[in-house]
Amino acid sequence: MAYSVSLISTGLPTIGLSHQTQVSLHKYGFFTLRSSPGLLRVQAVQENGGPRRLVDIIRLVPELSRNYFQSPTRRTLFGGISLLGGFYVAQTISLSFGALGVNDVIAAVVCVLLTEYVTKFYYSQPKVTFPLALLNNFKMGFTYGLFIDAFKLAS
Repeated sequence: MAYSVSLISTGLPTIGLSHQTQVSLHKYGFFTLRSSPGLLRVQAVQENGGPRRLVDIIRLVPELSRNYFQSPTRRTLFGGISLLGGFYVAQTISLSFGALGVNDVIAAVVCVLLTEYVTKFYYSQPKVTFPLALLNNFKMGFTYGLFIDAFKLAS
């Protein structure tokens, strides 16, 4: 069973809408558009006149991020943020599992396995890329946070 609704346009000749467009709602919620044969298409256009598609924007993201991280200052900043992020995660894990006293051993095993896997992955790569360096910085901060927490518990 299909429901049909007729929409009358309110006189927008600049974008090429015709005077009547029908929208059909099918049984399962799918919409189909039917319009008169003289309907012009409405398109989003770039500044240079070409069509802008989502795929074009997604393809630009890696190049923009590469250009953004060319600066040594930005690389250092994000490396420090990654290091401190690992420290924060280690403190959070240690605090949450230590306060509860439940599954301490399992949490420690997961932390050690994660750290060892990242180390193996980092040193097995022939070339160190920036995301890989950020992952290694996170691991170093994570390990440092666990050591600091162990020293706090020992005193």
